[in-house]
Amino acid sequence: MQSSLGGSEPRLEGRLRLAGGFVLLVFAIFGLRLFQLQVVEGDELRRRSEENSIRTLRLQAPRGEILDREGRVLATTRPAWELQVVPSALDQPERTWAVLGELVAEEPTVLSARLDGAGGVRHRPVSIVDDLDFDSLSRVETHRHALPGVVTDVQPRRHYLEGSLAAHLLGTIGEVRPAQLAQERFGDYAPGDVVGQTGLESLLESHLRGSDGGRNVVVDVAGRVVEVLDEVQPVPGGRAVLTLDLDLQRAAEAAFEPAEGQDPPMGALVALDVHSGDVLALVSRPAYDPNRFVGGIDAESWKALTEDEWKPLQNRAIQTHYPPGSTHKAIVGLALLEAGTVTPETTAYCPGFFRHGRRTYRCWKRSGHGTVDLHDALKESCDVYFYTYGVQLGIDRIAEFARSFGLGRPTGMALPGEAPGLVPTSDWKARRFGEPWYPGETVSASIGQGYNLYTTAQLAVSYAALGNGGKVMKPRLLIRLESHDGELLEQRSPELLSRIQGSPENLQRVLSGLTAVVEEQGGTGGRARVPGLRVAGKTGTAQVVRLTTVEGLEDEEIPIRFRDHAWFGALAPAEAPRIVVAAFVEHGLHGSSAAAPIARAVLAVWHEKQGGGTGQVAGAKP
Repeated sequence: MQSSLGGSEPRLEGRLRLAGGFVLLVFAIFGLRLFQLQVVEGDELRRRSEENSIRTLRLQAPRGEILDREGRVLATTRPAWELQVVPSALDQPERTWAVLGELVAEEPTVLSARLDGAGGVRHRPVSIVDDLDFDSLSRVETHRHALPGVVTDVQPRRHYLEGSLAAHLLGTIGEVRPAQLAQERFGDYAPGDVVGQTGLESLLESHLRGSDGGRNVVVDVAGRVVEVLDEVQPVPGGRAVLTLDLDLQRAAEAAFEPAEGQDPPMGALVALDVHSGDVLALVSRPAYDPNRFVGGIDAESWKALTEDEWKPLQNRAIQTHYPPGSTHKAIVGLALLEAGTVTPETTAYCPGFFRHGRRTYRCWKRSGHGTVDLHDALKESCDVYFYTYGVQLGIDRIAEFARSFGLGRPTGMALPGEAPGLVPTSDWKARRFGEPWYPGETVSASIGQGYNLYTTAQLAVSYAALGNGGKVMKPRLLIRLESHDGELLEQRSPELLSRIQGSPENLQRVLSGLTAVVEEQGGTGGRARVPGLRVAGKTGTAQVVRLTTVEGLEDEEIPIRFRDHAWFGALAPAEAPRIVVAAFVEHGLHGSSAAAPIARAVLAVWHEKQGGGTGQVAGAKP
């Protein structure tokens, strides 16, 4: 028995050693695993742990709507699917970019460059493609399970329903620039935020922007949302109700469309309510589609716009000024009456030219107009009449009246970059050139040539003053600002800037002459006639180069840069004006044939909206 017990002890001891060794091995394995997890793979696992955590996502606020005066939407926000990447969740970046490039039909290097451009963002989704079409979205969603770090989400996207319509007025949006972020007004913006860059989008940025919301979510290691914890809804930006009339704006834009086989007209149009100064239509051509700027315009498109010799980004209605040509004669005519230089019965004889000193100045009508008074001189746009009496009145008195109409200074329209224009005086020339003013220069200034420079908006404001009894009104773009749900926040009222020096009798005499321009036989503005509506107006042709440069050439043979500019200023109804339309066609040759029909198209639609007929107009398409 003793021997039996003695034999079992070594076996028991061996088993204990084996069990102890096993326990030690297990602890060693656990220790090694802990070392691997905490030391070797600690950083990577810590990163994954952070990714498998609560993440706060920003919910962008929809930008506020921009409406016309009748509540029709010009700019709104639509939902758009974004392709986003969470940088920290990308396991195999090169493979991911290659696959995404195939799915959305873009170069992988372009996609990765967009992520690089986001800076040091790691745990926040970065937009790679901001407006996925349905087919691309479907392909991405089908393969997203195999693309860690790739997500899709719906974001609000600015949308201009009418494309290029009123583009220079509405403006553009774009990503906030580094230089802007340094400014105090952009203190609560972050890189990647969208901001109004031009036009009303910029002017009304604080009102249209809205307030972003947020969502706390639980995401997995691939960046996919697995649970929504809580959410704060964004507050949409406010509405802006403009003075613009969409019907008139459409008519004006359409009138600038070229006839078959012709180049698109360049120029501008401004239509105002004569009494309130409301901007009913504002066109600048050539134009652009502001939708191309949403989400960032590509380099090729930007280069095409900025290097175009005709400068489509420039707002020709307010940012460019030109000699007004014979549209200036209405202002000079009133100045002559008010100064007593002429009476309604005063006449001048026009043989087709005017001699002053040793120079001869031509009238546009080589055969001459014969004996004309102010009424006839306006109707037939006789240069010699205004040469004769303009010299007698003098440049400084002409300038005094012109400035009282608001010419030669910005109109105050709430858009940036408005050109001041120029009303020359003898003092101005002495300061500018160190030379005296010569009487021969007054000859040219009397018919809107020489140094005179006006914008289309300035001409509209001055003609409105002719029609409303002498009130110079500030052009109004905004009627009111509302919250996103329609609560009135601010009402904008018409603003009187000044009154002109003109008696009601003399204003009426000038208006009568302008009515004859359109409505009487022999008037130069017959192509502005609208059936059932009496129109007052004035044609203008502004010389670009000396007549000797293009003498003997047919219109179509003249290089476009040498062609004269075309103007037309119109008021209707002539007996008690309510609307003014100033139309300008750059290098359009003749105000009677190029600009008058454009103004007519707008007046026809306005007349129809007042219940005055079908809006059909006589004459050929401009």
